[in-house]
Amino acid sequence: MPAVRRLPVTPNGRSVLVTGASSGLGEACALRLERAGFSVFAGVRKEADGEALAGRSGLGRITAVRVDVTDRVSIASAAEEIASLGDGRPLWGLVNNAGICVSGPLECVDPERLRQQLDTNVVGQLAVTQAFLPDLRRSRGRIVNVTSGLGSIALPYMGAYAAAQFAKEALTDVLRRELRSQGIGVSVVQPGAIMTPIWSKVSTGGEAALAGVGSEVAELYRAPFLRFLRQNEAGAAGSGTRPEDFAAAVVRALTAARPRSRYRVGDDARRAGALARVLPDPVLDRYLRPLTA
Repeated sequence: MPAVRRLPVTPNGRSVLVTGASSGLGEACALRLERAGFSVFAGVRKEADGEALAGRSGLGRITAVRVDVTDRVSIASAAEEIASLGDGRPLWGLVNNAGICVSGPLECVDPERLRQQLDTNVVGQLAVTQAFLPDLRRSRGRIVNVTSGLGSIALPYMGAYAAAQFAKEALTDVLRRELRSQGIGVSVVQPGAIMTPIWSKVSTGGEAALAGVGSEVAELYRAPFLRFLRQNEAGAAGSGTRPEDFAAAVVRALTAARPRSRYRVGDDARRAGALARVLPDPVLDRYLRPLTA
């Protein structure tokens, strides 16, 4: 028998939750999904951020929902609110975008900060997914997990963040395999460097990491690490990849007839994926050595 041809998904009448939608990539994603025809629930932590985003909505299909992905009570409350606003239709899409970025030499990363990194970017994302899986099962919907190019290569000074991204990549692979027979599609979107407000937070947090350890240890890392931070921010500022490019990839993952398992956005993200696949560890270590010199 000939294979059944699948058609692209029609957004009209379908709703999507985007976590971490108050600024940056999440905001761009919410606005782009609205323009594509979806009804968007924009997950924010502060009411004022939700009001500001709703004000930027040109079509009136964005509804702000307060949710803290590290708080199970907040997640349950958001799930109840979305169910009450859905007119009986279950949520169709979930974009797990919320996250933080902890930077610093691993010797200088406070264990509590590592816990916050993993709780926000990994544990919290799974908790949100679990809360909405009954709806996604009923709608035979889709999940998009947002990682980064650091989900392919772990750069020096970004160990905590890379650990979270590698873990989220693994969770996504497992969810894709476990949920396929239930009709739920699961994809990763890996953006490279894009200039958003997160970069100033990365630099500030990195400098705080050095300040939190003894001067003898801090001086071992200070010069190359601060140079790395400056180069990182400059690279993001000069990147040709825009938040809109990321948002377009999320739309493709949600609407493609046969969504890919992984969408890499930006030359640097695609390069990271290629290098991780083809270079042996000693060669990759030499490639990255100038960052720590």
